[in-house]
Amino acid sequence: MTQDWNTRTKLVHGGTRRSQYNEVSEGIFLTQGFVYESAEQAEARFVESGPDEFIYARYGNPTVAMFEDRIAALEGAEAAFATASGMAAVSAALTSCLRAGDHVVAARALFGSCLYVLEEILTRFGVEVTFVDGTDLDQWRAALRPDTTAVFFETIANPTLDVIDLPVVATLAHEVGARVIVDNVFVTPVHSRAIEQGADVVVYSATKHIDGQGRALGGVILGTSEFIRKTVEPYMKHTGGAMSPFTAWIMLKGLETISLRVRAQTASALALVDKLQGHPKLVRAIYPGHPGHPQHDLVMRDMGAGGTVVALDLSGGQKAAFRFLNALEIVLISNNLGDAKSIATHPATTTHQRLPDDQKAALGITPGLVRLSVGIEDPDDLLTDVMQALDAV
Repeated sequence: MTQDWNTRTKLVHGGTRRSQYNEVSEGIFLTQGFVYESAEQAEARFVESGPDEFIYARYGNPTVAMFEDRIAALEGAEAAFATASGMAAVSAALTSCLRAGDHVVAARALFGSCLYVLEEILTRFGVEVTFVDGTDLDQWRAALRPDTTAVFFETIANPTLDVIDLPVVATLAHEVGARVIVDNVFVTPVHSRAIEQGADVVVYSATKHIDGQGRALGGVILGTSEFIRKTVEPYMKHTGGAMSPFTAWIMLKGLETISLRVRAQTASALALVDKLQGHPKLVRAIYPGHPGHPQHDLVMRDMGAGGTVVALDLSGGQKAAFRFLNALEIVLISNNLGDAKSIATHPATTTHQRLPDDQKAALGITPGLVRLSVGIEDPDDLLTDVMQALDAV
């Protein structure tokens, strides 16, 4: 029945499990273990557990299962596994299905920790990784090989907001039998059509829009039941990166309002960038949902909206960027995104600071680039704040 509901109904009611008390708000099952009525029942459960039969919180928990079922219903995935953080989700999605000798093709424009997993951890254990310009389809064609096991990319790149043509890359990857794994954070679950468009595995940092209120770390891996149950779940059971029940309850509460928040943030982001076009203090104002973005048509075709994050490239370099950041009054300086509060950061000295300068230049991470995650504040107040901060540069 859940699949027949519209999105906002799924976000409120999907996956709900009620105890014998018939509570309105989802119960928090703060337990690490579960009791069996007999030794025979314990034996049977370790052989095969049913959907509402649990063994140990590292394996599964009723509150966590509610979150997994709800986000899977939203994404259109068969199953999900909730993790302790977004990076736990990224690393598990990759590591659980790779082994020494496998080949991965990945977009070069990635969050710094994702690059670390690919460049340092996977290669350390014998996985070959080839990086490409994710927007260049010819580079994908050249890099993919018959022995390519997986491809990995951010559907909208952090922080430059380049957009990868998911349907085409997925088709190319599937032609050589590779699994398509995407980090979909900047698209958000609200605007996502990733599985419909060819992604085999979708990863989110639930810390971002799903919580959306700066309270807890979390992540989630979505895919087919076979991949989640037979590949991801055994890996996570034994390596211990599962989400806690209390965090899952927070994420359930976040899902109830994510559509309202993200759509408001998206509208504010578009309005802000529209007003900033041609500003004399800016080299460029970047937003995938704005008609001036070079991949706007692709964004509207695949996602229908540009998300909640904009990037401002100040003409005065790092000095100008720092003056701008320090002059902001409403917008906070932090390295998170997708929050109800507007947040700005300077990627070159924070989230991507470990990259060599030549790599930053190649990716478009200039000294003047500021990533601005638009919150749910009044859009006129946000515009006033950004304008007065630009005046201070």
